[in-house]
Amino acid sequence: MANENTQFQDDDMVYIVPNLALEPLVDNWYAWAHLISPVTAALNIKERHLKIMNSYIQNPLIHAAAVKNPKMLGGPFIDYGGKRVDEIKAIKENTMEGCADLLELCDAITELNELLNKEAKGYSLTPLYPKVPKVLRGMIELFYDLNNNPSYRFFEPLMYLSKFYNENLQSFNLFKVQDDDSRSFVLSTPKLPDENILSVKMPFRDKTIDRLFEMERIPKPFKEIRALFDIPADKEALFRSFFTTKAPDSYKKYNDDGVLTRYFGHACILVETKSTSILVDPVISYGYESDISRYTYSDLPETLDYVLITHNHQDHVLFETLLPLRRKIKNLVVPKSNGGGLQDPSLKLMFEKVGFENIIELGEMEIIEFKDCKIAGLPFLGEHSDLDVRSKLCHHVTFDHGYTMLFAADSQNVEPMIYERIHEIVGDVDVIFLGMECDGAPLTWLYGPLLPKPIDRERDNTRRLAGCDFNQSQAMIDVFNPKDVFVYAMGMEPWLKYISSIKYTDESKPIVESNKLLDYCASKGIESERLFGEKIIKYEGELVAS
Repeated sequence: MANENTQFQDDDMVYIVPNLALEPLVDNWYAWAHLISPVTAALNIKERHLKIMNSYIQNPLIHAAAVKNPKMLGGPFIDYGGKRVDEIKAIKENTMEGCADLLELCDAITELNELLNKEAKGYSLTPLYPKVPKVLRGMIELFYDLNNNPSYRFFEPLMYLSKFYNENLQSFNLFKVQDDDSRSFVLSTPKLPDENILSVKMPFRDKTIDRLFEMERIPKPFKEIRALFDIPADKEALFRSFFTTKAPDSYKKYNDDGVLTRYFGHACILVETKSTSILVDPVISYGYESDISRYTYSDLPETLDYVLITHNHQDHVLFETLLPLRRKIKNLVVPKSNGGGLQDPSLKLMFEKVGFENIIELGEMEIIEFKDCKIAGLPFLGEHSDLDVRSKLCHHVTFDHGYTMLFAADSQNVEPMIYERIHEIVGDVDVIFLGMECDGAPLTWLYGPLLPKPIDRERDNTRRLAGCDFNQSQAMIDVFNPKDVFVYAMGMEPWLKYISSIKYTDESKPIVESNKLLDYCASKGIESERLFGEKIIKYEGELVAS
């Protein structure tokens, strides 16, 4: 990294380098929300991780070929070139031993599903409680829906307080990100040792993480931060390379009377007024030299008043970004879950367990009001494969001078009447941000490990993790009459390949559909753009985009 100065003494004051990454892991796999919640973690470990590792052990060369095929991007293939099979075997054996309680939980869930299928026939469920597998007794409630279909919900707080939430499985890697192509897709490959990676065994809630990353702008003596980590002798030089005596550029606070909005990539947007900062779906790039201009961690204010999470998918709840930002976040706003549904774990509980504070659950049509603006949670349609997932919100932000913004994220406008009804309440919107990944992955790509029974391919392919197509986007624009429309880059940024695994061409449906939307906006006199890299939008009595 240019301009780094790692020639320092132990008493010297140092900062972390701007390209230092913290890669959180659970049982050596990249940590995302479904690996924190105990039940979804158990099912993913058994039905995803162990199956991928078994496949690699049996046919490593098939995996090596698949990861080179663009059509297989994001598939369940380990990216070690067909090598290091013995190490994958060792991880598998450690999983079988270290995750024995979670694997027992999986078996109990399977047994419970079989019990309900066999014996829950519309009569009272009370006689079934003694038949529930022992490890689940006292952890669940049985119920029927109004069509007499049996189901159950977990008492999630109890699950986190049981043996099934095991912080010993948590760790993280520290390393320097050097370029856009240095990382392969993280969700299908367990992490093995590397000479350029420092592995740290530490639970995510540990405040050492905050102390390390506050050194982004506040220097500490190197020996002070060194004392917080158990560094092997052969990793001393690597650890030292994570620090520099070179001070970062100072952050210039926005201090005008309007609203400054900056696009950081993917669905991440920073909105600032003189007194308030709002960050939506934090996914931040690291500071290293690149041909593409984009904002990085150094472009964030030292305090983030409100961080908004739109929905619980791994490219919107990204712990790799959120844990280093934890110290900055005054309030974390998350959508309410459905209350113990296996497919919809509580974001509030999860964030509390990994060390976040001041978490606000926001429901549909609920409003948070503060000094110079208010945030309303609006219904978020689709994009979750028709599952009963309620932890998803669009955010409608209104500023004191009347300027309004709608962060629609990946909401799929499958029923325009909803937003027509909402428009009667909130009125027109000045700016809309929306996603148009209308060729999303099928149901099983994300939720497959949670399904009690396999789903056939034909049905699977109709139930996709998809955002708006042109017609759905057009309907939203026709309702809210925005002055500006911005379509997210939809994961095409090369520095997000490791988490999004997306590579579109001019013929790809999301590009074709979003081009149609841009043309439609132009015909209506609406400013519009499919974003890529950095973007600034200012409101000072009128909108100015640059």
